[in-house]
Amino acid sequence: MSEVILTNDRVVLRPLEYRDIETLLRFSISEPDIWDYTPTTGAGKENLEKYINKAIQDREAETAIPFVVFDKKVEQYVGSTRLCDINHVQKKLIIGYTWYGQEFRGTGLNKHCKYLLLQYAFETLAMERVEFRADNTNARSIAAMKSIGCTLEGVLRSDVIMRDGRRRDTAVLSILRDEWFLYVKEQLLSKL
Repeated sequence: MSEVILTNDRVVLRPLEYRDIETLLRFSISEPDIWDYTPTTGAGKENLEKYINKAIQDREAETAIPFVVFDKKVEQYVGSTRLCDINHVQKKLIIGYTWYGQEFRGTGLNKHCKYLLLQYAFETLAMERVEFRADNTNARSIAAMKSIGCTLEGVLRSDVIMRDGRRRDTAVLSILRDEWFLYVKEQLLSKL
């Protein structure tokens, strides 16, 4: 799983490595709001080191495939994403831990990344279900998930303890294997 590289004409998703602490540090320091809706943070060098170390540990445990995102259009590393909570028995996983620097949001980059991740999940890993989760108050993230073809399934109330101690309600969205092949793949491809 550490050798998975996904690419198209816009992005390269390559395995996240320890050296990417330096690659992503500028976002960690200058854009701490990236982690406003998440229970963990990568803000500041120490937190980014913990964030990347945990991602790599999860890859070694074969429960996640974390990536660093390279935008070919601007020739820069711009964020990170991952396949996580991988369950080969139940044939399901979550696409999450996705974040990009502010200037790269809303540029179409996310759709390219999600297309590659979904294609890999359904067509290589043979998953039956791909799930997405977001803080229920994060309207931008939920709208982005819907725009790639996700169906909102509901909200898990008081689901996650956040860093400030509040309990987050979590929106759960998904794409099923049949949906991918019947219409989501084609619709998403037309938006790239």
